[in-house]
Amino acid sequence: MNVFDYFFETSKDLDKDFVLNSKDSISFKQLHEDSLKMASYLKATYGEGQNIILISPNSVFFITAYLGILKSGNVCVPLNYATEQSNLDYIVEITESPVTFITKGLKPRLKFNEDISLLDETAASEILDSAYNEVIDPNFDGDKVAEIIFTSGSTGEPKGVMISHNNIIANTSSIIEYLNLTEKDIMAVVLPFFYCYGLSLLHTHVRVGGSIALNNSFMFLGTVINDIKNYKCTGFAGVPSHFQILLKKSQTFKETEFPDLRYVTQAGGKLHAVFIDEFVNAFPEKEFYVMYGQTEATARLSYLSPDMVKTKTSSIGKAIPGVSLKVVDADGNEVGIDSEGELLASGKNVMLGYYKDSEDTAKTIIDGWLHTGDIAKVDEDGFIYLMARKKEIIKVGGKRVSPKEIEEVILSMPEIVDCTIEGVEDEILGEALKATIVLNGSMNEAEMKEAIIQKCGENLAVYKIPQHIVFEKSMKMSATGKKVKSKQV
Repeated sequence: MNVFDYFFETSKDLDKDFVLNSKDSISFKQLHEDSLKMASYLKATYGEGQNIILISPNSVFFITAYLGILKSGNVCVPLNYATEQSNLDYIVEITESPVTFITKGLKPRLKFNEDISLLDETAASEILDSAYNEVIDPNFDGDKVAEIIFTSGSTGEPKGVMISHNNIIANTSSIIEYLNLTEKDIMAVVLPFFYCYGLSLLHTHVRVGGSIALNNSFMFLGTVINDIKNYKCTGFAGVPSHFQILLKKSQTFKETEFPDLRYVTQAGGKLHAVFIDEFVNAFPEKEFYVMYGQTEATARLSYLSPDMVKTKTSSIGKAIPGVSLKVVDADGNEVGIDSEGELLASGKNVMLGYYKDSEDTAKTIIDGWLHTGDIAKVDEDGFIYLMARKKEIIKVGGKRVSPKEIEEVILSMPEIVDCTIEGVEDEILGEALKATIVLNGSMNEAEMKEAIIQKCGENLAVYKIPQHIVFEKSMKMSATGKKVKSKQV
């Protein structure tokens, strides 16, 4: 089954708006029709199986192009609209994309070869004035690649994660089930659609006949708060930085009432317990879902249900429907209770593999199990706890240190908004610990440095106390809201 037909199976004739924004709204019926027109054009012009790049902030333009590409049997390659030219050049070359959808505002900044067709909003509008023929192929192979999501690639070139139509269907169905989504749900979307977490919001709400309100200006906190209220949003999805900023930087967030908000979801990295507690205490009637996933798993692998958030605060919960998770040692044997090992996952949502990289694919998917690269443990009740990324483990004088443990201690101090721990080269220890701190207001940095060292000394082993402490006004963030580490003192 083509995932497009799955998305619109029950929602294609709805007259209600899918996108609610006053300047960029569209109904389900119109979106379905426009996407089919786009698909007809793409199939007639480029055939099937081509990689088609899409570069745009969240918008009806993005959504129509994305859905049209999927329906046409081609492969969507959504890219970060803040991508560097060198990154774009690499992806254009490796994907051999004949055409790129790109919003007008980005065209002056990014350069393309003359043999690549560029389709902006004007070109898309002309395509949508054409006729179309809807063809639902009952024999469509759902294992075909639907999209290639390029990961940030902190070292070396980015990797293209190949996600199939069936991968998306499996993950979308599972998310809808555990979040209890219906046509009454309205999601406040601040996450970009080039990111798997953001795309999952698009997928689920088209499928159930819900609606979305797009906000591409999260740093203007007032607009986000107003959107949640004015559009009567029932859901909000964010990464850790979103919640930290709302809780620590907004003067009004915790005092604002959101009568329509039913639930919030958090994924994209660990939100430290102090912030979860603060949110849950401020909004005890709202459902708070802690979630975990990877691009290689389409989006989601586990969730912690709201009723367990207070008793299992630091856990990522248990596997979502249709997914199996286990923690294994270096020999591949499942570890005992509270013993650490690598977290493995299997399910119909696990990627096909890395694009043009069979070697890394073979290292990552072994005997049907996705090796996540995350160190985890399981408690006596079967709840999973992430300890660290394999690559994040810092060796201080030969001793293994998890950054998350130290960050938890420092973030328990009310004067601190954010904290990142990383390893930096040290001639004696091999690696030394560096803490980057964002303070809540203007405070004496020398005094805070002493207070941080004292706090760590009271709660951690000596070798876990940061040797370097630096203060910044804000953390450097990627476009998806994840912290970018400097690796420099």
